[in-house]
Amino acid sequence: MYLRHLQVGQFRSWESADLALTPGPTVLVGRNGQGKTNLVEAVGYLATLGSHRVSADAPLVRHGATQAVVRAALRKDERELLVEVEINPGRANRVRVNRAPLTRPRELLGLVKTVLFAPEDLALVRGDPAERRRFLDDLLVSRTPRLAGVRSDYDRVLKQRNALLKTAKLARGNALATLDVWDGHLTELGGQLLAARLRLVADLAPYVADSYAGVAGPGADRAALGYSSTVPLAGDGSPVDPARALPGAEELSAALRDQVGERRKDEVDRGITLVGPHRDDLVLHLGPAPAKGYASHGESWSFALAVKLACFALLRAEGDDPVLLLDDVFAELDAGRRSALAEVAGSAEQTLITAAVAEDVPAALRGTRVQVAAGTLTVLTDDVPVDQEVHGG
Repeated sequence: MYLRHLQVGQFRSWESADLALTPGPTVLVGRNGQGKTNLVEAVGYLATLGSHRVSADAPLVRHGATQAVVRAALRKDERELLVEVEINPGRANRVRVNRAPLTRPRELLGLVKTVLFAPEDLALVRGDPAERRRFLDDLLVSRTPRLAGVRSDYDRVLKQRNALLKTAKLARGNALATLDVWDGHLTELGGQLLAARLRLVADLAPYVADSYAGVAGPGADRAALGYSSTVPLAGDGSPVDPARALPGAEELSAALRDQVGERRKDEVDRGITLVGPHRDDLVLHLGPAPAKGYASHGESWSFALAVKLACFALLRAEGDDPVLLLDDVFAELDAGRRSALAEVAGSAEQTLITAAVAEDVPAALRGTRVQVAAGTLTVLTDDVPVDQEVHGG
C-alpha cells in the first residue's frame, strides 16, 4: 500500500497543500516551524483518526477556520481509493471513501496503515502508563479494526460507571443495583480488550527482541515485553513467553468480575473504577530490569526505535507494508541506529521522512526530496527546483 497523492485544507499551519507522492522514500526538508510534521501528522490521522501530538481535534484546525480536511489517494491491493476526512471540532467528523460517506468515522480504521517514529516516542519508554496503553490500543485497531468498537464502548461504559460511583456512596440501593448492570458491561468488554492486548504483546515480543538486538548491537541486554494488570490472570509484568497459552476473553471477563467484586467497597469510597484494562501497563524490560527508570538515554532511544521497527515487521508479516513515517528522528540517532532504521525504511513500500537538514538522512533514503518553506512545497532534483511547484498554505 502507498499514498499516491495527499491534500490538506485548513490543517494546522496549512491553508492548503497538494503533494503528489510515489513509492519509496520521500524526504520533506525545511527549517523547523515550516509545516513538515503537520503533513506527516495528516497522513497519520487517516490511519488512526487521531494525532500523535495532541489528544483533541481542535488544534488540528488552522486558526480562524472552522474545519480541516485531509484527503489522500492510495493504491491498495491493485485498487485506487480516495479517502477523505473532514475534521469538525465540537461536532461529528465526516469520512468518505471514493466520495461515499461512511456511517461512522471509525469504519475508516484499518484501511490506511502507518507506523510512525517520532521524538515523542521516547514517552513509550520514559512516560506514563497511559502512553503505552494508547500505543497498544492504536496498534490493536490497526491490526484488527473491529476492536475500535470494543475500545470505544469500553471507554463509554467506564465513563458512565465512574459517574455512578461518584454518587453511589450517598445513594440508596437502586444506585448500587444499577452499578451491577454497568459491572456486567465493563467486565464483558474489558475481557475482550484484555485478551486482544495479551495476544498482541505475545506476538510483538519476538519482533521487539530481534529489533533491539539489531539496533543496539552485540553485547546489548535483551529486550522483552511484559503486561502488568489489575487482573492477576492477565499478567504481573514479567516478560511474556510467546509460546505460553493465553487466557481467553470469557476467562478474563470472569476474572475481572471477581476483582471488581473484591474492590467494590474501595471503588465506592473513592468514586472511581479501580480495576480494568484502563489501569494496566505495558512493561518494557531491558535485561534484568524494567527499562523505565533504568535505561540510559541511548538505550531509551534504541528501545523506542526497536518497538516501532517491531510494529512495522508485525504488520508487514500480516499483510501489506504500512506506510512508514519518520518525523525528524535521524538527527537524534547515532550511526548504528541510523543504519538500522535506514535498512528497514529502504525496504518499505513507501516511507515519508521529515528533516531540517537533508544531510541528516542517510544517502540511501534520499529519493524524492521536497523543500518545505514559507507555505510552499517544491519538488527538488539534485537540490535544484523542478518546473512543477506544489502550492501550500
